[in-house]
Amino acid sequence: MTEPTSAPGAPNPSSVDRSRRRALYAGAAAIAAAAGAGLAWWRLRPHAALPEAETAMWAQRFDAPRQGDAAVEMQAFRGRPLLVNFWATWCPPCVEELPMLNGFYREHRARGWQVVGLAIDQPSAVRKFLERVPLDFPVGLAGLQGTDLGRSLGNLAGGLPFTVLFGADGGIMHRKMGQITTEDLRQWAALG
Repeated sequence: MTEPTSAPGAPNPSSVDRSRRRALYAGAAAIAAAAGAGLAWWRLRPHAALPEAETAMWAQRFDAPRQGDAAVEMQAFRGRPLLVNFWATWCPPCVEELPMLNGFYREHRARGWQVVGLAIDQPSAVRKFLERVPLDFPVGLAGLQGTDLGRSLGNLAGGLPFTVLFGADGGIMHRKMGQITTEDLRQWAALG
Protein backbone atom coordinates (compact mmCIF):
# COMPACT_ATOMS: atom_id res chain seq x y z
CA MET A 1 0.00 0.00 0.00
CA THR A 2 1.32 3.40 -0.91
CA GLU A 3 0.84 6.65 1.00
CA PRO A 4 -1.36 9.25 -0.63
CA THR A 5 0.68 11.90 -2.28
CA SER A 6 -0.17 15.48 -3.03
CA ALA A 7 -0.27 16.83 -6.48
CA PRO A 8 3.04 18.31 -7.57
CA GLY A 9 3.35 21.88 -6.24
CA ALA A 10 0.51 21.43 -3.71
CA PRO A 11 1.34 21.93 -0.02
CA ASN A 12 1.82 18.86 2.11
CA PRO A 13 -1.26 18.46 4.39
CA SER A 14 0.88 17.96 7.51
CA SER A 15 2.86 21.16 6.85
CA VAL A 16 -0.41 23.07 6.41
CA ASP A 17 -1.59 21.76 9.80
CA ARG A 18 1.71 22.81 11.38
CA SER A 19 1.42 26.30 9.89
CA ARG A 20 -2.13 26.65 11.18
CA ARG A 21 -1.08 25.51 14.65
CA ARG A 22 1.81 27.99 14.70
CA ALA A 23 -0.52 30.80 13.63
CA LEU A 24 -3.03 29.78 16.30
CA TYR A 25 -0.31 29.67 18.99
CA ALA A 26 1.07 33.03 17.86
CA GLY A 27 -2.41 34.55 17.97
CA ALA A 28 -3.07 33.16 21.44
CA ALA A 29 0.31 34.45 22.64
CA ALA A 30 -0.42 37.90 21.22
CA ILE A 31 -3.81 38.00 22.94
CA ALA A 32 -2.27 36.90 26.25
CA ALA A 33 0.49 39.53 25.94
CA ALA A 34 -2.04 42.26 25.17
CA ALA A 35 -4.20 41.21 28.12
CA GLY A 36 -1.15 41.21 30.43
CA ALA A 37 -0.06 44.63 29.20
CA GLY A 38 -3.58 45.97 29.65
CA LEU A 39 -3.78 44.62 33.18
CA ALA A 40 -0.37 46.09 34.05
CA TRP A 41 -1.38 49.46 32.60
CA TRP A 42 -4.63 49.41 34.59
CA ARG A 43 -2.86 48.49 37.84
CA LEU A 44 0.01 50.96 37.42
CA ARG A 45 -1.84 53.99 36.09
CA PRO A 46 -2.81 56.57 38.67
CA HIS A 47 -6.39 56.01 39.79
CA ALA A 48 -8.71 58.70 41.09
CA ALA A 49 -7.56 60.27 44.32
CA LEU A 50 -9.75 59.71 47.35
CA PRO A 51 -11.97 62.72 48.11
CA GLU A 52 -10.11 63.56 51.32
CA ALA A 53 -6.61 63.01 49.86
CA GLU A 54 -5.84 66.64 49.04
CA THR A 55 -6.90 67.80 52.50
CA ALA A 56 -4.85 65.02 54.10
CA MET A 57 -1.82 65.96 52.00
CA TRP A 58 -1.76 69.53 53.26
CA ALA A 59 -2.08 68.39 56.89
CA GLN A 60 1.02 66.15 56.73
CA ARG A 61 4.24 66.74 58.62
CA PHE A 62 7.39 64.73 57.86
CA ASP A 63 10.64 64.59 59.78
CA ALA A 64 13.76 65.77 57.97
CA PRO A 65 16.49 63.18 57.30
CA ARG A 66 19.18 65.07 59.24
CA GLN A 67 18.99 66.02 62.92
CA GLY A 68 18.51 69.74 63.34
CA ASP A 69 16.86 70.30 59.95
CA ALA A 70 13.33 71.66 60.00
CA ALA A 71 10.48 69.20 59.57
CA VAL A 72 8.68 69.28 56.24
CA GLU A 73 5.28 70.87 56.95
CA MET A 74 3.21 70.43 53.81
CA GLN A 75 0.93 73.36 54.69
CA ALA A 76 3.93 75.70 54.22
CA PHE A 77 3.98 74.84 50.48
CA ARG A 78 0.35 75.72 49.80
CA GLY A 79 -0.34 78.72 47.58
CA ARG A 80 2.28 78.03 44.89
CA PRO A 81 2.72 75.18 42.39
CA LEU A 82 4.22 72.11 44.05
CA LEU A 83 5.74 68.94 42.64
CA VAL A 84 5.76 66.10 45.19
CA ASN A 85 7.91 63.08 44.35
CA PHE A 86 7.58 59.79 46.26
CA TRP A 87 10.89 57.93 46.02
CA ALA A 88 13.27 55.47 47.72
CA THR A 89 17.01 54.85 47.66
CA TRP A 90 16.47 51.22 46.59
CA CYS A 91 14.46 52.32 43.49
CA PRO A 92 16.82 52.81 40.48
CA PRO A 93 14.39 55.00 38.44
CA CYS A 94 13.83 57.16 41.55
CA VAL A 95 17.56 57.67 42.09
CA GLU A 96 18.04 58.41 38.39
CA GLU A 97 15.34 61.11 38.25
CA LEU A 98 16.28 62.99 41.46
CA PRO A 99 19.09 65.06 39.85
CA MET A 100 16.65 66.01 37.06
CA LEU A 101 14.09 67.10 39.68
CA ASN A 102 16.80 69.10 41.42
CA GLY A 103 17.60 70.84 38.12
CA PHE A 104 13.90 71.58 37.60
CA TYR A 105 13.72 73.08 41.08
CA ARG A 106 16.79 75.27 40.53
CA GLU A 107 15.50 76.49 37.17
CA HIS A 108 11.89 77.17 38.20
CA ARG A 109 11.89 78.16 41.88
CA ALA A 110 12.24 81.85 40.97
CA ARG A 111 8.92 81.48 39.11
CA GLY A 112 7.23 80.06 42.21
CA TRP A 113 7.70 76.32 41.68
CA GLN A 114 8.39 74.17 44.72
CA VAL A 115 9.57 70.57 44.92
CA VAL A 116 9.33 68.18 47.87
CA GLY A 117 10.75 64.66 47.94
CA LEU A 118 9.00 62.15 50.18
CA ALA A 119 11.29 59.23 50.92
CA ILE A 120 9.57 55.87 51.40
CA ASP A 121 12.67 54.45 53.00
CA GLN A 122 14.74 53.96 56.15
CA PRO A 123 16.09 57.25 57.61
CA SER A 124 19.70 55.98 57.65
CA ALA A 125 19.55 55.03 53.95
CA VAL A 126 18.12 58.44 53.04
CA ARG A 127 20.82 60.26 55.07
CA LYS A 128 23.61 58.27 53.36
CA PHE A 129 22.09 58.91 49.93
CA LEU A 130 21.77 62.67 50.54
CA GLU A 131 25.41 62.83 51.61
CA ARG A 132 26.39 61.46 48.18
CA VAL A 133 23.68 63.25 46.17
CA PRO A 134 22.71 66.51 47.88
CA LEU A 135 19.37 67.99 46.85
CA ASP A 136 18.36 71.64 47.03
CA PHE A 137 14.69 70.92 47.68
CA PRO A 138 13.26 69.66 50.98
CA VAL A 139 13.09 65.91 51.64
CA GLY A 140 10.73 64.39 54.17
CA LEU A 141 10.93 60.94 55.72
CA ALA A 142 7.54 59.54 54.78
CA GLY A 143 7.95 55.81 55.47
CA LEU A 144 4.75 53.76 55.57
CA GLN A 145 2.76 56.94 56.16
CA GLY A 146 3.98 58.06 52.70
CA THR A 147 2.89 54.79 51.11
CA ASP A 148 -0.62 55.26 52.50
CA LEU A 149 -0.64 58.89 51.37
CA GLY A 150 0.46 57.86 47.87
CA ARG A 151 -2.33 55.29 47.70
CA SER A 152 -4.89 57.91 48.72
CA LEU A 153 -3.57 60.12 45.91
CA GLY A 154 -4.23 57.37 43.34
CA ASN A 155 -1.13 55.16 43.51
CA LEU A 156 -3.06 51.97 44.35
CA ALA A 157 -0.17 49.70 43.37
CA GLY A 158 2.22 51.53 45.71
CA GLY A 159 4.83 51.71 42.95
CA LEU A 160 7.73 54.14 42.86
CA PRO A 161 8.54 56.68 41.68
CA PHE A 162 5.20 58.46 41.91
CA THR A 163 4.87 62.19 41.25
CA VAL A 164 1.96 64.51 42.00
CA LEU A 165 1.62 68.13 40.86
CA PHE A 166 -0.46 70.49 42.95
CA GLY A 167 -1.63 73.86 41.71
CA ALA A 168 -1.45 77.09 43.67
CA ASP A 169 -5.04 76.40 44.79
CA GLY A 170 -3.91 73.17 46.48
CA GLY A 171 -5.70 70.90 44.01
CA ILE A 172 -4.15 68.03 42.07
CA MET A 173 -3.16 69.12 38.56
CA HIS A 174 -1.41 65.96 37.37
CA ARG A 175 -0.05 62.61 38.57
CA LYS A 176 2.47 60.25 37.07
CA MET A 177 3.40 56.71 37.99
CA GLY A 178 6.93 55.82 36.95
CA GLN A 179 10.04 57.71 36.01
CA ILE A 180 9.64 61.28 34.83
CA THR A 181 11.20 62.63 31.66
CA THR A 182 12.52 66.03 30.65
CA GLU A 183 9.42 66.36 28.45
CA ASP A 184 7.18 65.79 31.50
CA LEU A 185 8.99 68.56 33.35
CA ARG A 186 8.78 70.91 30.37
CA GLN A 187 5.03 70.38 30.12
CA TRP A 188 4.51 70.70 33.86
CA ALA A 189 6.50 73.96 34.03
CA ALA A 190 4.04 75.44 31.55
CA LEU A 191 1.13 74.56 33.88
CA GLY A 192 2.41 76.56 36.86
